[in-house]
Amino acid sequence: MAVDADGKHVARGWAVRRPGPVEEGSLVRVAKPLPAPGPHDVLVRVEACGVCRTDLHLAEGDLAPHGQDTIPGHEIVGRVLETGRDVTRFTPGRRVGGAWLRSTCGQCRYCRAGRENLCPYSRYTGWDADGGYADLTVLPERYVYPLPEDADPAHLAPLLCAGIIGYRALRRSALPDGGRLGLYGFGASAHLALQVAVAEGATVHVLTRSARARDLALRLGAQSARAARDAPPEPLDSAILFAPVGDLVPTALEALDRGSTLAVAGIHLSDVPPLDYARHLFQERDLRSVTSNTREDGAAFLDRAQRHGVRTTVTRYALGDADRALEDLAADRVDGAAVLLPE
Repeated sequence: MAVDADGKHVARGWAVRRPGPVEEGSLVRVAKPLPAPGPHDVLVRVEACGVCRTDLHLAEGDLAPHGQDTIPGHEIVGRVLETGRDVTRFTPGRRVGGAWLRSTCGQCRYCRAGRENLCPYSRYTGWDADGGYADLTVLPERYVYPLPEDADPAHLAPLLCAGIIGYRALRRSALPDGGRLGLYGFGASAHLALQVAVAEGATVHVLTRSARARDLALRLGAQSARAARDAPPEPLDSAILFAPVGDLVPTALEALDRGSTLAVAGIHLSDVPPLDYARHLFQERDLRSVTSNTREDGAAFLDRAQRHGVRTTVTRYALGDADRALEDLAADRVDGAAVLLPE
């Protein structure tokens, strides 16, 4: 591990400098001094970091950067190296996970109501503070998850955002027991949400443009897998839109049965075209967004992932190939989830 002249640890990795198409160099290599862990922080040596579509949105400017040269990455698996003076949950050497939600105020009406995902003062790892596209990072103890010590870190990493947000989207979709679920888009989140839904007794239909993704969906237990704009083989009780494609919203709504729900899972969505009330919304069809997650969501999903034997499908990249990993994600060349590993 490197330190600078002032004795500060130096994180070596990638940062977003000038948002734009990833193939044009929006990610650059950096070596950044890290702040010393605060009283409630842990310094973590990164073992693996998942590559999320949110990272792509940040790199390409769909999400405005919240700082200069921010290191992205919020599906972090690592080992605690140092702890702040008031840390009580973790000791050096413990494996932990860092996720998207980094902090909330704890005082607003949303936090007090158990809806911290809606906190107006929330902060996010890899957006408001440096994340896991590096060999070291600093994380707040209260927003970090304990992880199994003996699991492959590459297979744990996607659980920390793709899995958690997919789980929240599943709950927001109001899927009834034994219901019929449609998944539009089939990347990292969808391939984990499918496994939870199947384990809980749902019939799942996948609709996605990628033939490779359709094959994976069938191997993981989907009842059917068709092109994104095809009609599913039966009316849906619930649907989740994972693809950031607004003009799929009418398609998914039209596939719903009466009294059913579409949840839109992405942090970014292209424009939604006009909806026809009778075709898309009448008969009590609901359209819902999904915003971040609570720590309770994270703990609940990680528990279910272990109990249900959820398997992550990963494509491994060296940390030095982070730019290529984002390019492959943008071009739908990733099976399951992309994961960066230290060099």
